[in-house]
Amino acid sequence: MVATLQRWSTLTASDLMSQTVVLLPREMSLCAAARLLAQAHVSGAPVVDDNGCCIGVLSNTDFLHYAEREGRRHGPCHTEAMHAWQIVDEDDSRDERVSDCMTRDPVTVPPHTSIQRLARMMIDAHIHRLIVVDKDDHPIGIVSSTDILAAVAQEVPA
Repeated sequence: MVATLQRWSTLTASDLMSQTVVLLPREMSLCAAARLLAQAHVSGAPVVDDNGCCIGVLSNTDFLHYAEREGRRHGPCHTEAMHAWQIVDEDDSRDERVSDCMTRDPVTVPPHTSIQRLARMMIDAHIHRLIVVDKDDHPIGIVSSTDILAAVAQEVPA
């Protein structure tokens, strides 16, 4: 989150967003994506097409849903993970791609979206991050629920 002295209720996505965005190409393997997310210490990232447009989001929730689906198909899932959310199958022979597991139709916002609207969108969609995009749907930042809480907490006296 960008540090600011603005009153929290006037903040917008561009004030709150993390500008360092991990982007996942849709053709990246799930194993490589899990490693990249773990190395970046993030729990989710936008998925982009060949033109850099946001076409989805891959999050720890998507990995959990994937593991659940695979467990039903192949019996009990024996996994090895660097982090609890990072589910990487020991036998990576299936070679699934990010596009096989991602959440399609990501919730995106323009940079001028108000903090109140950001919070409402997260609550309504039951998600923890919004992708901030430019006019061409290229990701330029991410606003997480933690970013919103941090902005409110800065306003509240200790």
